[in-house]
Amino acid sequence: MNIEYYLKRDYISSLLETEGKRHDGRQLDQIRDIEITKEYVGDKADGSAYVKLGDTEVLVGISMMVGTPYPDRPTSGTMSTSVELRPIAHPRFESGPPREESIETARVIDRGIRESGCIDFAKLFIEEDKIWMASIDIHILNNDGNLFDAGGLAAIAALANTRMPKYEDGEAIRGEWAGNLEITSTPIPVTFSKIGGKIVLDADIVEENAVDARLTVATTDTLNAMQKGGKGAFSSDEVKECVRRAFEIAPTIRGLI
Repeated sequence: MNIEYYLKRDYISSLLETEGKRHDGRQLDQIRDIEITKEYVGDKADGSAYVKLGDTEVLVGISMMVGTPYPDRPTSGTMSTSVELRPIAHPRFESGPPREESIETARVIDRGIRESGCIDFAKLFIEEDKIWMASIDIHILNNDGNLFDAGGLAAIAALANTRMPKYEDGEAIRGEWAGNLEITSTPIPVTFSKIGGKIVLDADIVEENAVDARLTVATTDTLNAMQKGGKGAFSSDEVKECVRRAFEIAPTIRGLI
């Protein structure tokens, strides 16, 4: 870490503590502008979406594949989530196998979707030893902070327009469709970041240099999942306030999907 990192961290923290202001002029609980484009890659994927959150850009592709169920869940479909941090998206991203940041981001996004119950995995059962597997592939095109929310919104938007391939003779017929993937709810992730004694919503890449703790809250009409990150801590009252605020914000974001 160089001197510029520490100067930025001190500047962000000092501005919040002494003036209650953010470096980009937003209110503490203000989200950056959100753009969502569904079916972004057309027939090249079973479902897709592009999300721009501020200057963070994410592309998600969904693939529905025929596979074998887990032995302990023989009549249940599956879902997997992966995140690719492309080197073009940020100088610190490198080519190669998934790294800690990639794995953490994928797990937080996966949990918010999975725990919402928006996919009925029992309906992805085809026949004995055959199930549908939903693969969520998240590509970070530009990282300007808060990959959890940008990636989560892109993933659920892509699932919402996913088509089911036709199934014949034990295989999926690519390019031919048999209807849409049924989605029963729309989980919305909202990430709060604690910097010193202040909590901000949707931290950008500059603010992330100063974050002590992070809390991602995923909601539908109920609380689905919470995931904390960072070495700092939230008090119980702060967690309650974050959850309350997440429920307030979610309907507006959900309307974009």
